[in-house]
Amino acid sequence: MTQAADGLAALEAQLQQDLEYLELPAKSWVPAHTYNGESVRDVVVLGAGMCGLAALARLQLTGISNVVAYDAAPAGREGPWVTFARMETLRSPKNLHGPALGLAQLTFRAWFTAQWGKAAWQALDKIPKDQWMDYLIWYRKVLNLPVHNNVRVTGIAQVGELIALDLSGAETGRVYSRRLVLATGRSGLGGFAVPDFLSKVDRRFWAHSADNIDFDALRGKRVAVIGAGASSMDNAATALEYGAAAVDLLIRRKEMPRINKMTGIGSQGVIHGMHQLPDAWKWKFVDYTATTQTPPPRASTLRVSRHANARFFLDCGIKAVQQQENGLLIETTQGALHYDYLIAATGFTNDFNGRPEFAAIAPHIRSWADGRYQPIMGPARQSMLEAPDLGPAFEFRERTPGACPILAHIYCFNDAAMLTHGKVSGDIPAVSAGADRLVRGITASLFSEDVEQHYASLQAFATLELQGDEWVDATPLLKQENAL
Repeated sequence: MTQAADGLAALEAQLQQDLEYLELPAKSWVPAHTYNGESVRDVVVLGAGMCGLAALARLQLTGISNVVAYDAAPAGREGPWVTFARMETLRSPKNLHGPALGLAQLTFRAWFTAQWGKAAWQALDKIPKDQWMDYLIWYRKVLNLPVHNNVRVTGIAQVGELIALDLSGAETGRVYSRRLVLATGRSGLGGFAVPDFLSKVDRRFWAHSADNIDFDALRGKRVAVIGAGASSMDNAATALEYGAAAVDLLIRRKEMPRINKMTGIGSQGVIHGMHQLPDAWKWKFVDYTATTQTPPPRASTLRVSRHANARFFLDCGIKAVQQQENGLLIETTQGALHYDYLIAATGFTNDFNGRPEFAAIAPHIRSWADGRYQPIMGPARQSMLEAPDLGPAFEFRERTPGACPILAHIYCFNDAAMLTHGKVSGDIPAVSAGADRLVRGITASLFSEDVEQHYASLQAFATLELQGDEWVDATPLLKQENAL
């Protein structure tokens, strides 16, 4: 074995010893359920990216073992890291615990140091994104997490008190579960946020920044990128590195955002306290950070600006986009501009009505627009109004009570939960805290639902602690002594 392999084997042995000392995973405790003779899952996790893996791991460690995760991607390509994430390194500091769930041997640092040593760790600046994917692959393997790849959930329906999931791909048919966790990442419950001015433009001439873009085809082309965020820089830099003739960033703001506000106040207080705040304070925090915006990382911006054929156009709002025979005419506040191709780094939406797999539940999901938002809180920002109004364990709430009871058993463990719960279900820093909050809620819910069976188990438990030979009843002697 190589030194790296030896180090990793030693780490895995230490992790297993730690789990044994902590009696983890806990013993399975959820009673088995069936429907029409078929086994019913206790929990299905939709998505096996970082959040899905953290949720799955915490469920198993808590003794909820009848679980599975489905992901449409092939094994090793879950999440954004080796697909549409086009940065060179993660934006988070290397020392964050990520999905380690409080286990030191499960951290990226332990995994990295075991293979390449402490000196290499000290020399490391930011984590290369492909290496983070390698770590997540190891995380899944070392915890033996039950992930089924190349499986897409095409429909969600209520059948009695159960959630029915229709599957296609490597597995087909219908499966049943008592609980469902939507670990669906940045796209949350909706999909790409696409400006109206692109709605009628042929897709030959533009892509969203999270699309599978053929950058080779952009060699020698004039490319426009909308936005000033991290994904704008990543896509612009990638186009430049693939040989685009020119890349212009069209930035609506008069100045680039420079201060990462939420990172600046990051703390355990924010992680564990934000979701307990009154709604007005939640709205105030999220609205302020949306107003000030998050700047792109310095390294990502320099990755663009080091190219002489890159230009930053500030105060450059887009009025209209006209499709021409061989390109695009973009009308901006700075005048008309011509391009061969456009990349829209315009983020994602929480409008879950556009996802066919959510069609049966989407009309019933309560959002902040359904009364939780009050005008006194501040401006009625549309992206925030669309956010789901969640319960204390990420569970959905019904727009009309009684119309879709199944929603109480479906959990929004993705980026769409941020307004209700803070940034604990989409980013690396607090994903373990989010997984813990999620699974505590699922645990309590399952136990409560099965309370009669648990009480029956209490009554039926008959293992003797005392055999009857541990003492002698001295009461007869006492009676004899009192009779004298």
